[in-house]
Amino acid sequence: MKDTPVTPPVIAPVPAGVVRPLWSVMIPVHNCAHYLTETLESVLVQNIPAEQMQIEVVDDASTDADVAALVMRVGQGRVQYFRQPQNVGSLCNFETCLTRSRGQLVHLLHGDDRVEEGYYKAIAQIFAQFPSAGAAFCRYNWIDQNSKPIHLEAAARTTPGVLENGLMQLAERNIIQYAAITVRREVYESLGSFSGVNYGEDWEMWVRIARDYPIAYTPVVLASYRKHTASISGQKYTSGQHLRDLEQVMQTIQQHLPTEARERLLQKSKKFYAGYGLRIANQIWHTTHDKAAVRAQVKQTLQLHKSSASYYAIARLYLKMLLGMR
Repeated sequence: MKDTPVTPPVIAPVPAGVVRPLWSVMIPVHNCAHYLTETLESVLVQNIPAEQMQIEVVDDASTDADVAALVMRVGQGRVQYFRQPQNVGSLCNFETCLTRSRGQLVHLLHGDDRVEEGYYKAIAQIFAQFPSAGAAFCRYNWIDQNSKPIHLEAAARTTPGVLENGLMQLAERNIIQYAAITVRREVYESLGSFSGVNYGEDWEMWVRIARDYPIAYTPVVLASYRKHTASISGQKYTSGQHLRDLEQVMQTIQQHLPTEARERLLQKSKKFYAGYGLRIANQIWHTTHDKAAVRAQVKQTLQLHKSSASYYAIARLYLKMLLGMR
């Protein structure tokens, strides 16, 4: 596996003379074949012709299935397939996705997420309505491993439009998931690809974009982000590494902000994600009874933010653990 890029990798422009569609739907995958059929079908059912949309699976040397055969079976030749010669890690695979994209608008749709009916039509309309926007995203569902909705993300605004004070809003916490957002390729060419960490790297990217471009939004629910234990986020929850990564992201985000706003937003972020860490700790206890994972969450939570409310919540959780209660 390649090292995680420390600085944003450069994304070169599409060479002159290359035929460019409006869309590039780039689908990074690694050992998520169980969900990939649903992901591909959610794109294909929207019936956007090949001259308007590139669809390509970029496989980070998966070992769980014959991904090439799956892509051929589901895509029937409509979906392109590229396999890394060796596992390069998620961020380098995203870089490959961006490098191989040819469209004006790039949608990085992970192989375990999906879009809902009308996503591409609605997002294209948003870009047409707000041509200065560097990216556009929608409201989205969180779904479980069985594709059942478990949470509806709060609306960023009630009507379609550009986020007001988008940099400040996004710097406080991440309100976007990959499945929900499309970015102009020229923006990646200007700002580079994802870097720094393997969890929360998208948050820093969206803030980086908001620093330099307006970001448009529609409150219509048009995408679904899947939360499951085999995902990168699920794997990092058990060790508390996701909170360490997020703290690193918070420090990187500081450099994108006006000096006078940095400390205020940093403390807001730490408070929010400390609460998030405690919610994850409770979920781990209720679902797995893994005491070591709970303690790892609590330790990292307290390093982010301490308050009487957090100590009270931790005491309640530890009492449940002592009594063996779910």
